[in-house]
Amino acid sequence: MVIAALALLALSAPVAAADCDPQATAPAHGRFKAVTAYFDNEIATGKLPGAVVLVEQRGHPLYLQCFGFRTAARVHPMTPDTLFALHSMTKPITSVAAMMLIDAGKLSLQDPVSKYIPAFADVQVGIESVADGKPVLQRVAPNRPVTVEDLMRHTSGITYGYIGGELIRQAYTDAHIFDGAFDNASFAERIAHLPLARQPGTLWRYGHSTDVLGRIIEIVSGQTLYAFEKQHLFDPLGMTSTKYVLDTDDEKARMAEPRPDDVVLNRAERQRRAHPEWQSGGGGLVSTITDYARFARMILNGGELDGRRYLSPAAFAAMTTDHIGPGSGVERDYFYFPGDGFGFGYGFAVRVEPGEAKPPPPGSLGELKWDGGAGTYFGVDRKLGLIYILMEQTETERGRVGPAFKKLLYDGLAASD
Repeated sequence: MVIAALALLALSAPVAAADCDPQATAPAHGRFKAVTAYFDNEIATGKLPGAVVLVEQRGHPLYLQCFGFRTAARVHPMTPDTLFALHSMTKPITSVAAMMLIDAGKLSLQDPVSKYIPAFADVQVGIESVADGKPVLQRVAPNRPVTVEDLMRHTSGITYGYIGGELIRQAYTDAHIFDGAFDNASFAERIAHLPLARQPGTLWRYGHSTDVLGRIIEIVSGQTLYAFEKQHLFDPLGMTSTKYVLDTDDEKARMAEPRPDDVVLNRAERQRRAHPEWQSGGGGLVSTITDYARFARMILNGGELDGRRYLSPAAFAAMTTDHIGPGSGVERDYFYFPGDGFGFGYGFAVRVEPGEAKPPPPGSLGELKWDGGAGTYFGVDRKLGLIYILMEQTETERGRVGPAFKKLLYDGLAASD
């Protein structure tokens, strides 16, 4: 059932746990009754342990609902201060941190990655072919160096071990890149010794690019990734619960968990938690919905919040412009995760057209979004002055729940016009 109701919070104020008090009885805003009914059903049928949903428009809170429980044991209700593993929703934050350094003139999009991580000077591209009836992985020199821009727009050729050709995937498996203790420095070295899936700049390929970017942030700033982000983003934005490692028993008790039968996510979470020394810029952050709302508001406002500017207008425009569209030379394949109607900027999917689906997915041109393998999902629709965030912990249901939530959300917005 619904645990709480509409939160009457100020634009910049954090939401207290009392706003999702189990005893609250006020109904959710009528526009979003279908959203409420949808998640009520997800919880009642056991598909999700719980979820938290937040919607704001033009500086006004419209909807904050906490559904179900933090774990499948159904002991602790979801609250606004529940912590969620963000997984790839970490990537936009790391990308903003890198753009801040670019904005300051300390880093350039055209810098070769090897300028900061010398091992990348010897990186090779893996070409899969067949010889004498057997698959062969030939390694060749790249046509040009991998650049910082390639890392930010996922055109580096760096992949994940579960994406792409069989022999590339096998190379990642054989390298045991997650064995033992490692930090960003040693992980970037491991990645540099693996074959690129394609020539740099020729294919949008999801992977560990943002992890390597996190290491470059460390080298340029002279700080750990977390220390830099905490000083320049988390503390100024008031993101007090966003971090890579949970330090206290209270924090651990506030952590949402997937269902026990959510095999892929449970395995990924065991791997993430087994390496507290690794500050993964591509997927390591833990946060709350109210913390992430602070970040999303800053993006909605063009890189500024509460009188403080985090990105110059030029830097913000660069981040939120499609850099892989016509004329870029960048191809797409089955593993193109931005989806129908979306291009990609520096860390965000960018809506560039309605898309080919009939009817097209809801949203406005210029809309920004990203999600994570744990089911977290956010969007910024600047045309409508809208931010929306879904926090849940599910790999098995995320592909179904995210699009359904977005449709119901926009249906509710349209009904109010």
